[in-house]
Amino acid sequence: VKTAESKITNLIYLKHTLELVEPLKAALRSCNTQLLKAYYNSLEDTRFGIILEKITSVINDDTRYTKGCLSMRTQKCYAVKPNINEFLDIARRTYTEIVDDIAGMITQLAEKYSLPMKTSFSSARGFFIQMNADCSTLPNGQLPSEFTKITKMKNTYSFTSADLIKMNERCQESLREIYHMTYLIVCKLLNEIYEHIHCLYKLSDIVSMLDMLLSFAHACTLSDYVRPEFTDTLAIKQGWHPILEKIAMEKPVSNNTYLTEGNNFVIITGPNMSGKSTYLKQIALCQIMAQIGSYVPAEYCSFRIAEQIFTRIGMDDDIETNASTFMKEMKEITYIIQNANDKSLIIIDELGRGTSAEEGIGICYAACEYLLNLKAFTLFATHFLELCHIDALYPNVENYHFEVQHVRSSAGNKEKIAYTYTLSKGYTEEKNYGLKAAEVSSLPPSIILDAKEITSHIAKQISHRQKSTPEMMKQRAAYQLAMRLVQTARNSRLDPDSLRVYLKALKKKYEASCPTPRENDEQ
Repeated sequence: VKTAESKITNLIYLKHTLELVEPLKAALRSCNTQLLKAYYNSLEDTRFGIILEKITSVINDDTRYTKGCLSMRTQKCYAVKPNINEFLDIARRTYTEIVDDIAGMITQLAEKYSLPMKTSFSSARGFFIQMNADCSTLPNGQLPSEFTKITKMKNTYSFTSADLIKMNERCQESLREIYHMTYLIVCKLLNEIYEHIHCLYKLSDIVSMLDMLLSFAHACTLSDYVRPEFTDTLAIKQGWHPILEKIAMEKPVSNNTYLTEGNNFVIITGPNMSGKSTYLKQIALCQIMAQIGSYVPAEYCSFRIAEQIFTRIGMDDDIETNASTFMKEMKEITYIIQNANDKSLIIIDELGRGTSAEEGIGICYAACEYLLNLKAFTLFATHFLELCHIDALYPNVENYHFEVQHVRSSAGNKEKIAYTYTLSKGYTEEKNYGLKAAEVSSLPPSIILDAKEITSHIAKQISHRQKSTPEMMKQRAAYQLAMRLVQTARNSRLDPDSLRVYLKALKKKYEASCPTPRENDEQ
């Protein structure tokens, strides 16, 4: 029965869809855009008319998709025209008589008990009785004893009776016969139209593309999105997450993004729930929106065309440190490394969380060094703060973090973290947020104190080993200056005076980034 019902429903959907081809053609007829003209020409395909003609030779003209389970059930029962199958016509007359009997019986019950009963229907219960009444109006505050399966929601009663249950069974039996005979007729009809169905794939493409274009037009008309530019830079000024904007109570916090060939690798740090994963998804969505022709949620944006977009998004609040999770991570990063090229956009979040800290750091460091050999734009979010020092070796690495604020409770004895969701330059100062979480737990103070001392000792050792030398800082400043000059030569639209001001600012920034020479070096 379910198979028959599904086949009949799909044929009704197809008929309804094909009836909308002519109105769609009429809407596109006066369009001058080449794409829309091509769609109009595709809709001139005669096969649409052939399929619809074959369907209407069997299916009633007024049969179409409707809302409501009873309305749609009626459409399916009477979809096939009369006089095509005599036994089907008899079964439908029987079904109509049963439905009329049910309505008549409920009317009689309403008159018998002087209650405002009405006929209702649901796909789960079939026909049942519904009534809006206060329980104080009922005899002894209860319904008559012949009614069963009583449910009440506020002042609405739903119930049935033994006779109504029997009539529902007769109705279902009649319905099964109708669906079976209709199914045979529909299958025969579908066999006749199969040879013409290739035009439906074309129609699906047209409708889906028009739907997307309409969505873009709607988005850029009713929102403050901007039209993207395409350069060799990924630059988003005050961009925000397009989906979060729709579901949040207030507009999401906006953040900037800037990647070039000279600064093509960004490491992002910050505590759990500070906004790292949401930000990474935002960048991926904006890149996709730009490349498929949409406006983008930002004040200004430019994008480099990405041949592939790779994402490896983790979950801060649900990390399972087991073998299966770790293998999943390895498969994902292996796929990225094997397929990425210089024109890729790579987004990696929480790599190495499924194993020990030492192994996680080692894997992340090695993966970063491999990706740094490419010119791909890479955003890498991590909790391993040791990775942040890789910028001392690779001048094309930039560190960013999500800021948090520490707020004391009114009692003044407890401190909590307030999330700003604001991206700032440098790596996070929240180095011990695991210890802060331990402090508000029930761990003994002595354990927390020991943990702080050990953490401080290890951090000093790592910092000493990874400290940047003045020569490394100077090389990094020179590299960044050279990359900015290349970018300016390629993309600048400034007039001579403005360009002079900009170049002077670059010179000042370079001089400020270089370490001050020691006195003996000057001699």
